[in-house]
Amino acid sequence: MFVVLQTYTAPIEEIDYVLPDHAEWLTKQYENGHFLASGKRNPCTGGVIVTRPMPRGKLDAILATDPFALQHLASYEVIEFSPTRTAPELRLVNEAVAH
Repeated sequence: MFVVLQTYTAPIEEIDYVLPDHAEWLTKQYENGHFLASGKRNPCTGGVIVTRPMPRGKLDAILATDPFALQHLASYEVIEFSPTRTAPELRLVNEAVAH
């Protein structure tokens, strides 16, 4: 699984202008089953995305289609982790924990 830390690299006015396109992109990623959670960082310097397990290359390709990435408005730090414990609600998405 991955945690993606997105950091804005442009003024918030530019971010706000592209935010509707980014929200639509997020919706598509949820519909395609790629993301588990997402939201703004506090303070609002970017966002956080928690993904389902997938190959790193696939995630990189998905992130490259984010309108923030396409317009060079954000950078991404991808943290891969192997969860060994999961809340009952998430056990179905954690391939590392025996079901």
